[in-house]
Amino acid sequence: MPSFFTDFLPLILGSAIVPMQIIFTALLLGSPERGVLKGILFIAGMTAVRLIQGFVFGFIMVGVSNTSDSSKHNAITSTLLLVIGIMLLITAYRQWRHEDDPDAPPPKWLTMIETITPVKAFGVGFALVAIAPKLWVFTLNAIAVIGEAQLGRPDSITAFLVFVLLAQSLILLLILMRIIVPGQATKVLNGLTDWLTKHNRVLMITISLVFGLYFLVKAINRFLA
Repeated sequence: MPSFFTDFLPLILGSAIVPMQIIFTALLLGSPERGVLKGILFIAGMTAVRLIQGFVFGFIMVGVSNTSDSSKHNAITSTLLLVIGIMLLITAYRQWRHEDDPDAPPPKWLTMIETITPVKAFGVGFALVAIAPKLWVFTLNAIAVIGEAQLGRPDSITAFLVFVLLAQSLILLLILMRIIVPGQATKVLNGLTDWLTKHNRVLMITISLVFGLYFLVKAINRFLA
């Protein structure tokens, strides 16, 4: 069980601290018309993709666990950790070289904030997770880690729902703040957006490098073990 938590928690953190999704949420919540509704539907779109991923690939992992021993689960998890470690290190290198992040949404998404409708906000949230390779690997890795732990179906479902909730916890906190203290939230959201936009490159390099090295070392250790 300790191994499960040490594998699971970094996946939650890596999914939660993606600067671009926080920036987009803050901009939506700052919209003068139905900002809260747009923020809620944005996160609903993200949640929908992750639940579909969990439903589809959860069944695949269950099939693997029913037809093989634990070594096959370990190989799947280790491979996914290796993939995400390499992808994050590549992202850090690309950011250091001032190259575009392939997981970043198109620039036009940020310019359409003022005119975006709540329905389109759902679609943007859906697409943001659906087209981002690193977010896919984070989620698939979480599913693999849960499957490897052999928690049983009810606990596995609960663990995955906890992953989805915590992976979006920072966005949920912004939405709650906008609802509870709307006056103060506007100033905070504007400041947060400006700061994240200004330091986005440095944050991406740091986050990608730290998590990339962690997952790479973790994968190598698992393969060697």
